[in-house]
Amino acid sequence: RHGRGAAEPAGGTPGPGPGGAPGPPSPRAAGAAAGAAGALSPPAAASKWVRLNVGGTYFVSTRQTLCREPKSFLCRLCCQDGPELGSDKDETGAYLIDRDPTYFGPILNYLRHGKLIINKELAEEGVLEEAEFYNIASLVRLVKERIRDNENRTSQGPVKHVYRVLQCQEEELTQMVSTMSDGWKFEQLISIGSSYNYGNEDQAEFLCVVSRELNNSTNGIVKEPSEKAKV
Repeated sequence: RHGRGAAEPAGGTPGPGPGGAPGPPSPRAAGAAAGAAGALSPPAAASKWVRLNVGGTYFVSTRQTLCREPKSFLCRLCCQDGPELGSDKDETGAYLIDRDPTYFGPILNYLRHGKLIINKELAEEGVLEEAEFYNIASLVRLVKERIRDNENRTSQGPVKHVYRVLQCQEEELTQMVSTMSDGWKFEQLISIGSSYNYGNEDQAEFLCVVSRELNNSTNGIVKEPSEKAKV
């Protein structure tokens, strides 16, 4: 009996050592403790997700997406080691950003896929304001280009045309149509038969309708070249 060691207590608890001090844990007990600790620790992949509270609306994205623009506010806020920008977090752990969430959607989508998509009910000026706040230089350029294009289309106004009706005989028709230039285009040919023939029953006559687009405009007001052209 004295040659056998002390029995290990149930549950892996180490027996008392000399002088009543606890002995070292058994290998089985150490393994069980490590497994329990691993089960309680969060998976490493969870750290790549970031939760944002923008004006009371929650957005979830990855750190990789938010770091597409290294100099942006969002990258400095939550993507760098030891963030440069201090920010409060709410009770859920989301970063608090006091901005309009309505215009944050186009900002986040641009970081996701690199395209500028703005719903019709949103104003480009609002997206531009947010892009400048978040310091996303490439998006600022895109929004400014879109605003400029929209302004140019508005200033040009609707496309207008000037029309002319030319009367010619059949033998002159081919040459006239083939030599049209200066932006004139053939629109319609109307046969007026023999009613307008001047003593020559063998020559049919036609009305040839041609048109040209008016390109000269000032402040959206299109000006015809002359009163004759207007008629």
